[in-house]
Amino acid sequence: MRKGIKAAVVGSLAVVSGLAAASPLQWQDNSLTYLYGSDFEIDPKTQQTFTLEHASGWSAGDLFMFIDSIHYNGRKDAFGNNSTYYGEIAPRLSLGKLSGQPISFGPIKDVLLAGTYEFGRGDIKNYLLGPAVDLELPGFDYFQLNTYYRHADTPDGNRGSWQITPVWGITLPAGGSDILIDGFIDWIVDNDGDGHHANFHFNPQIKYDLGKALGWSAKQLYTGIEYSYWKDKYGLENSSSFDTNQNVTNLLVKAHF
Repeated sequence: MRKGIKAAVVGSLAVVSGLAAASPLQWQDNSLTYLYGSDFEIDPKTQQTFTLEHASGWSAGDLFMFIDSIHYNGRKDAFGNNSTYYGEIAPRLSLGKLSGQPISFGPIKDVLLAGTYEFGRGDIKNYLLGPAVDLELPGFDYFQLNTYYRHADTPDGNRGSWQITPVWGITLPAGGSDILIDGFIDWIVDNDGDGHHANFHFNPQIKYDLGKALGWSAKQLYTGIEYSYWKDKYGLENSSSFDTNQNVTNLLVKAHF
């Protein structure tokens, strides 16, 4: 049964990714971010992260990818590593674009099929697939609501659970420039029956458009902070003897190109 679920998720994700990649490119944005923060839980307390991101729109949907290169400032994690990496590839198929007919009713402006492949050092290999909607909400540049069945491969078995992931962006005027507030929530809503606990990760960025303030191009250079609240980080249940609830504020510099 579990092998069948994995095959369905992997096969569907491959179709989503292939169709998105084969579609004509409509727009794209690439960026490099530097983050510095302390008070991380489970992993070494102080971390520096370099993040390469790509976002693009296609005639069949959209695509978001990133990879983090995480460094522990000379410390080592529980596996003896002084650095690690983590990434995601997340294509989405738009039913409105594919049908040639807008799917819009109430606040919903599109219905999509969303997939994600998560990967990282060690045994991190997760496959996500499910329905999504794009919403048009007052004050938001964009608002996505993605719902996934989440399948995780582990050395000791296979795990499955449900995840809800809203993604948003808001631009606010600030004198001669702008403040951009964007981010996501990953809410794994249930235990998977394999020792992996439900968890909640809230991760917004608050960024000042420094490039626009200096008279350069807008939306090219940002400075600000990223906040990470992660309850039961990595699905490890918090206890009095093992704190897995993370509260971290990172300093941030982000350049788009």
